[in-house]
Amino acid sequence: MDHVIAEKIDPETEWKQYRRALSRFATGVTVMTTTQECGAPAGVTANSFSSVSLDPPLVLWSLALNSSSFTHFERGDRFGVNVLASDQTDLSRRFSTKGLDRFAGVPWRLSPRGVPVLDKALAIFECAVQARHLAGDHMIFVGRVLHYDDCAGEPLVFHSGAYWQTRAL
Repeated sequence: MDHVIAEKIDPETEWKQYRRALSRFATGVTVMTTTQECGAPAGVTANSFSSVSLDPPLVLWSLALNSSSFTHFERGDRFGVNVLASDQTDLSRRFSTKGLDRFAGVPWRLSPRGVPVLDKALAIFECAVQARHLAGDHMIFVGRVLHYDDCAGEPLVFHSGAYWQTRAL
């Protein structure tokens, strides 16, 4: 096995190999939500979600600076994390598609904390933005968890460019 060690990824020769290597790490799938300045909900699919701290309860995720949803999250002071269940691939695809009303026909509600949350998500975390960190071509959002809820079910997993379902061993 050849290992590539580089100070900077050469986009013409190594970018696809680098992305393939990153895809070997299986992740859960989330829809991140916020409220636009006009009051309408905004959302985007993300698999960069991670816990940071239990005390205080902190989580993080990252979003590409060139995302069509970037401005809504950059300006917002709260966001929601909606962890998708194994039967919600349609939601993942919908919230990653550009040029459509992502919330049209999607069951959701505005929480008492002003965060859009999706019905039937496996878990939700409602967060206040604690910090934002510019990192390369992404912004890392750190959120303090204000409220959370979860239910039983199987998670939607993304690995090697495809959706997967899990089973306990």
